[in-house]
Amino acid sequence: MSNFKKLIGHNYIFNNLVNLYNNNNLPNKLILSGKKGIGKSLFAKHFLNYIFSLNEDYKYDLKNFQINILNKSNILLENNSHPNVYKIYKKKDNKNIEISQIREMNEFQNFSSFNNKLRFVIIDDLENLNLNSANSLLKSIEEPNDNLFFILINNTSSKIPETIKSRCIEFKLFLIQKDIKLIVNNYFNDNIYDEISKDFNNFYISPSFIISLIIFAKNKNIDYKNLSIENFFIMIIKNKYYLKEQFIIDNLNLLIELFFYKNINLSKKLFIIKDYFYFKLSQIKKFNLDLESFFLEFEEMLLSE
Repeated sequence: MSNFKKLIGHNYIFNNLVNLYNNNNLPNKLILSGKKGIGKSLFAKHFLNYIFSLNEDYKYDLKNFQINILNKSNILLENNSHPNVYKIYKKKDNKNIEISQIREMNEFQNFSSFNNKLRFVIIDDLENLNLNSANSLLKSIEEPNDNLFFILINNTSSKIPETIKSRCIEFKLFLIQKDIKLIVNNYFNDNIYDEISKDFNNFYISPSFIISLIIFAKNKNIDYKNLSIENFFIMIIKNKYYLKEQFIIDNLNLLIELFFYKNINLSKKLFIIKDYFYFKLSQIKKFNLDLESFFLEFEEMLLSE
């Protein structure tokens, strides 16, 4: 999603935040919540660019919700080098956002603001906080320093500590289907959305997932226009994509959900099987167990003729 310079589908909430900022009423602790892959981080980037570019060349185009790529603050934000922005996210090889990352953020709080501008702490995927890092963050957000704002980004499929949520103002982001279609088509500069197999094309899927699916399919020479979810799982298992392809690893839960969603009139027995595989996958992720046996069982129970 970071390739986009135009914000699509979140105009109403964006304008609300702009009005709060312009009237000096912007809450200093915000939560942006919504489904994974709908552009919450992009929303935050656009909002920061609006604020920081107000007195710069090539400032934010509020009428079209557009970032100018020549803007100085945009370049700094793209390179994660803006002096007044501190971003926290789960590092690739870690299971959680660690308490050391929150402590480093506390040092940022105590620095002087560059050019006396507002400072922002962005925490992406808030659900990745563990107990210690969540408690440390709680202490920081209870009494933030002057001109310091927190923007916390949360995927609604996961719970966050109520102690943190209760201290923040939550803005719930969502997309309607025509916005999802527009985002996907804009990304590829082509009317590609309506060509996607119906097994992967419904309101519940984020534009980020669809874009990643098309890129994956093109790279593997897979016909995404006529691809069934069953045949996709057969390819995943045959080629062991679940062990080496990040797109598959990141979206296993959603792919399994799509498999069962297609068969909405399943028998009671198959609903029990669905719950069984959901639980088993959660245990595999929690305890880092073997995925190969999981997919062999999935194939035997659900994909065999």
